[in-house]
Amino acid sequence: MTAALTLASLALLLFLLMQGRWTAAVLFAVWAGGFFLLGIIRQDELLASFSNPALVTLLLLLMASLVLERSSLLERLTRGLLRGSERMARLRLMATVATMSAFLNNTAVVAAFLGLISRQKAIPSGRLLMGLSYGAILGGVITLVGTSTNLVVSSFMVAGGLPPLGMFDLAWVGIPAAIAGIVVHALLPDGLSRRSHQHAPAECEDEDAARPYFLQARVIEGSKLAGRSIAENGLRHLDGLYLLEIERSARLISPVGPEEVLEEGDHLLFTGDVRRVQVLQTYAGLEVFGTRSDDLLQSNLLEVVISSESDLAGQTLRDVDFRTMFDAGVVGIRRGAKRLTGQLGRIPLCIGDCLLLAVGQDFAQHRNVDRHFHMLGDVPLRPQLSLQQGWVALAGFGAVIAGSAADYFSLLQGLLVLLTVFLATRMLTVAEMRRRFPFELWVLIGSALALAQGLERSGAANLMATGMQTLFGDAGVYWALVGVYLLTLLLTELITNNAAAALAFPIALATARSFGVDPTAFVFIVLYGASAGFLIPSGYQTHLMVMTVGRYTTRNFVKAGLPVSLAYSAVVLTLTPWVFPLTPS
Repeated sequence: MTAALTLASLALLLFLLMQGRWTAAVLFAVWAGGFFLLGIIRQDELLASFSNPALVTLLLLLMASLVLERSSLLERLTRGLLRGSERMARLRLMATVATMSAFLNNTAVVAAFLGLISRQKAIPSGRLLMGLSYGAILGGVITLVGTSTNLVVSSFMVAGGLPPLGMFDLAWVGIPAAIAGIVVHALLPDGLSRRSHQHAPAECEDEDAARPYFLQARVIEGSKLAGRSIAENGLRHLDGLYLLEIERSARLISPVGPEEVLEEGDHLLFTGDVRRVQVLQTYAGLEVFGTRSDDLLQSNLLEVVISSESDLAGQTLRDVDFRTMFDAGVVGIRRGAKRLTGQLGRIPLCIGDCLLLAVGQDFAQHRNVDRHFHMLGDVPLRPQLSLQQGWVALAGFGAVIAGSAADYFSLLQGLLVLLTVFLATRMLTVAEMRRRFPFELWVLIGSALALAQGLERSGAANLMATGMQTLFGDAGVYWALVGVYLLTLLLTELITNNAAAALAFPIALATARSFGVDPTAFVFIVLYGASAGFLIPSGYQTHLMVMTVGRYTTRNFVKAGLPVSLAYSAVVLTLTPWVFPLTPS
C-alpha cells in the first residue's frame, strides 16, 4: 500500500513539475519533507542527504568555477574559433565548448561565450548559439565533473552499495556520443542550421538591426501629443521602430490605425531595433519606460540576459522595484520569437529573457548583479582577471582534476585547497561566494537524494521494476535497458536533468536487480539519458540562456535537436551494454 501511494505522489510531483508554476527545488523540498513526516525516510537519512560528500564536492566545484568565469582567455580563444567557413566555425566552437564543459560548470561556459558570440560580426549569432548549448550538454557526459547530475548519481551509487564513479568512467561511451552529436549538428544542411533566420525579412539579416525588443513609452499629462492622431504626431513610421498597440485604461488598442487619437496616460507599445530607442526621447511629452528617464537614456544602454541563478524569474519589474534594486531602467524586453503585450512593469520575467537596460553609474556596483544577469555588452559586470591570473587559475584547476583522476587525493580535498589559494590571493572573496552560492541547487539535489531513498524504502522502486520486468521480460534485459534510457530521456525533457536522474536511478537499480544482472550498465544509461535534453528548451538552463539571444522557438529546438538526439541515443544504446556488459550479478 505504501509503495502504491508513493508512486501516486510521484505522479503528482511530475505533473506539478511539468506545470512550471513552482520551481523544482521547492517541489522536491516539499516532497522530501512529506516523506520524512510520513515516516518513509528517517531523520538521519534526510539530514545526510544535504551533507552528502558528492553534493559538497559539487558546491565547491561551482565556487571554484567563479574564478574561471572572469578569465580573459576565452575572448582570445573565441576569435580563433570563428575563423573560416560557418560549418567549420560551428564544429570548432562545439568541440571546444564540449571539452571545457567536461571539466567546468556548463552554465558558466555558456555564459562566458554568450556575450562574445553575440558581439562578433563574422557569423550571425543565431547560427552558433544553439550549437553552443548542445556542445555544453555533450561535454557533460565525458567526466565525473562534467555536470552536476554525474556527481549526484555517483552519490546514489555509493548509497546503493556500488563503487563511486571515477573521473573518466563515462568517457568510454561519452566521448563517442559527444562526437556524434557535435558532427551531426555542426554539419547539418544550411536550411536547418539557419532555422531562426528562414522567415526573417531581408532588412533583418543585420544581427544588430534584428533585435525584436518590446518597448514602452507613456504620454504624460500636459503632453502636446495628446489630442492629436498617430499620423499627426509622426509616430506611424519611425526609423527602426513600429507601434504595435496602445494600452488605455486597461484596454488594448491593436492594431493601431494612423487616425487613432492619443490621450494623456496612454501606454504606447513598440517593437524594433535597440539602436533606435533614443528616437522616442525626441518626442516632448513622451516618457520612456518610467520616470526620471532622461539621465539614464544618456548613459550606456546595455543588453543583459536573466541568468538561471536569478530570483527575478516569475516576478514583475514592479514586484522587485527594479530601478532601485539595480540603478537601471528597463527600456525593452524580448523573449525568443514571442510577442509580448501589456505594460513592461506587469510582465512576469523568465530565465533567458533579454533586457535592454539604461544603467546608472552605480549599476555594476550593486550587489548580486552578476548573479542575476549575463552581460551581452562590452562592459563586464566584474573586473576580469589579468592574463597571468587567468593562467594560474586554469593551471590550478587542471592540477586538481589531474590529481583526483590519478587518485593522489580526492576531488573534495583538491577543491578545498584550490579555494583556499583563490581566497588567499584575492582572486575570489567570501562576499562573492556568499552572493553566488547555488542555494536552490543545493536544496534540489539534497531533496532529490532524500526522495530517492524514499522510493527505495517504500518499495515504490521495486514496484516500478516489477512493471519493467513484466513489460520487457520476454524481450530480454537489453530492451529493459532501452526502456530505462527512454524513461530517463523523457523525464529530462519534461523536467530537469537532476530531477530526472533522482527519479530514474532507483527504478534502474531495482530493474537491474530484478533481472539478476550487474547494475552498472543501468546506472550509466541513467547518466547518459539525463544529459539527453536536446529537444525542449525549458528542460535545460543553457537552452533558456541562448533561446532569446538566438531568436529561437521551441520548434527550432525540436527540428535541430531531433537528429542530434537520435545520433546521441544510437551511440549510447549501442556502446553502453558493450562497455558495461549485462552479465549476471
